[in-house]
Amino acid sequence: MSFRINRRRFMQTTSAAIAVGTLPSVAGGALAQSSGELRVLVGGGDWGKANIEAYVKPFEAETGVKVTTTTDEMGIAQLELMTKSRNVTVDVFSMSQASAFITAGKGLVEPIDYSIYKKDELDGIIDFAKQPFGVTALIYSVLMVYNTEKFPANKPRPTTWADFWDVEKFPGVRALQSGVNGGGASGPWEEALLADGVAPDALYPIDIDRVFASLDKIRPHVRKWWESGSAIQQIMHDKTADLVSSFDARAKLLIDQGDPLEINRNQAKLTWDYWMIPKGSPNARNAQKFIEFATRAERQAAFAKLFPTGPSNLNAFKLIPDELARKLASHPDYLKNSIPVNGKWYTEVGPDGKTNSERLLQRWNKWILQKS
Repeated sequence: MSFRINRRRFMQTTSAAIAVGTLPSVAGGALAQSSGELRVLVGGGDWGKANIEAYVKPFEAETGVKVTTTTDEMGIAQLELMTKSRNVTVDVFSMSQASAFITAGKGLVEPIDYSIYKKDELDGIIDFAKQPFGVTALIYSVLMVYNTEKFPANKPRPTTWADFWDVEKFPGVRALQSGVNGGGASGPWEEALLADGVAPDALYPIDIDRVFASLDKIRPHVRKWWESGSAIQQIMHDKTADLVSSFDARAKLLIDQGDPLEINRNQAKLTWDYWMIPKGSPNARNAQKFIEFATRAERQAAFAKLFPTGPSNLNAFKLIPDELARKLASHPDYLKNSIPVNGKWYTEVGPDGKTNSERLLQRWNKWILQKS
């Protein structure tokens, strides 16, 4: 994304220049090895199919490298066991940003070799998407969605999380994401602070006490704290809530099917997955080439047409029809009003030996059992 928003919102993480400048050497070790094969975890369902069509098949055609795909996902424990036992059976995988920071902190992944990227492609990739340990594969968001039968166009509609919390001005049943998601790394934390008046560029470090004080106010009006994309999709489809937080793709799917819903992208929370390479990959050189290939504008545009999630290379929008482009979380017009989630903050360890996500999860588990 050339992110046109306050740089403090860039998760206070490494900028592109720093990310590239602080990379350790990638000339030796596993990267020096070469072979004519590659093993990639592509994920399941339509997502996995899109990875194969947009990236795997054309990569094989361009390079001659034989790619073996697995419709699976990588967990932290699985990666740790694989690398420590020196039995690395995967060369490329993707992982959420919070998990990615944890694995990188444990030294479980190879550094990305940005020297093989063309300048125009590298410049097109959003700053926060370029980390020493990985490059963003796709961008999505958690945002506000309302039922248009409850909030028709000729009446006031909520546009901020403060409006979401304002049950007098905008009466209706609410649904919010549960605090158990991602082990505490994905929850209604930023929404609660924004509703309480915290500026978008002052969200981190998160004030946990203030989060739960804000959640206390909305709790009586929340019918469901959802834990999965399928759950919130069902809630929206069944009209059991009038105003919800949701993954953008879930809402888009229902809207395309004709459900009376509308997305509000103001104060959307951006999150993403990173392409990464396990430490000790015997095919690391080909893995580097594959990730570079998968982050080219042309390839990300092809992927978006198959599976509508936002590209991390903003040059891809030059190749995506406008009707589709405006359904994607990383569209340039949406970035100035969106908020990148600071995955690094969630993995930071405090004096008590717990990560911030662990503290949030512990606090949530106690809070949710209390009577409202």
